[in-house]
Amino acid sequence: MQQQQQQQQQQHSKSPVASRSHYQARTRSTSDDWAERGAAVHVQREADANGNVQIKTIKKGVKDFTFGRILGEGSFSTVVAATDRQTLREYAIKILDKRHIIKEKKVKYVNIEKNTLNRLGDHPGIVRLYYTFQDERSLYFVLDLAPNGELFSVLKKLGTLNMECTQYYSAQLLDAVDYMHNHGVIHRDLKPENILLDENMRIKVTDFGTAKLLGVRKPVDGTAGDSSDNISSIPIEDERLNSFVGTAEYVSPELLTDKAAGKSSDIWAFGCILYQLLCGKPPFKASNEYQTFQKIIKLEYSFPAGFPQVARDLVSKLLATDPLKRLTIEQIKAHPFFADVVFGPTLWSRKAPRLAPNYIAAGVK
Repeated sequence: MQQQQQQQQQQHSKSPVASRSHYQARTRSTSDDWAERGAAVHVQREADANGNVQIKTIKKGVKDFTFGRILGEGSFSTVVAATDRQTLREYAIKILDKRHIIKEKKVKYVNIEKNTLNRLGDHPGIVRLYYTFQDERSLYFVLDLAPNGELFSVLKKLGTLNMECTQYYSAQLLDAVDYMHNHGVIHRDLKPENILLDENMRIKVTDFGTAKLLGVRKPVDGTAGDSSDNISSIPIEDERLNSFVGTAEYVSPELLTDKAAGKSSDIWAFGCILYQLLCGKPPFKASNEYQTFQKIIKLEYSFPAGFPQVARDLVSKLLATDPLKRLTIEQIKAHPFFADVVFGPTLWSRKAPRLAPNYIAAGVK
């Protein structure tokens, strides 16, 4: 149990701090001060015995959940496990401090994450946002609980993954990225730390705070929350189109040279992750960010001895400096690396393989 808690400690928040006693006191206070105006409104369609469709409105708020263990703490958010008192279903609830968000000018990031998750809806490989609500002090995001922590934690423990595991997890990641791109979302910070593992050891991509939304889509019935959940009004289109976002080891060269990131930047990150699953470390790694960026721009990386040839071929076609020369998602699916994979709904019904490392030599060619 303790190991699971440690694995989840950074699922939705990366930076430290906020005491447990302060959080518990704040939760008691918000429950006492709960105002109906902050409840999430969820529209659900149900058919009666005669087949007539009826619209049912469901409201959720702090009082509807029992809060449990802390999964992670950040400078302006706390993530806890919580149980719906009516259904007894367990969720992860991200609690964000409004005052700190406004003070640190993080409103945009919070709303981008909410808008992105609302647009993506329900996909087995993406953390789902079920409800958002608020009170005077906090915003609440009710999310999928991923009890097996981060893929990064698995890598840290095992060092590498074998071909079977790498194919399994990279196929699921590719399917999730394909779904995102088809729905006008570019993640822009794909990395093992942002890939969670559910109760069946299947992936769920998380952390959409720096995502890029393409175009504008009208909200549809049944999405989590509504415009009243925003603490300020922002356009759905991300204004930071050409700003630096992401994590150094997974940043695409075009973001460094042209200050622009498109869908192909997610493909680059996918290639880095595929390499890392088999090798145990990202292809571009140096003692500081500047040197890492130089390696990326110059395409300075190598394959360890024993790195599978079919994987080497795929990675080399993903890590192309020119984004136009990278494989498309459909081309990746057709690559021999995924010859045994059937993409689509059946991909998510496959049982996860037993975790095992990839034994390759430490030297490089």
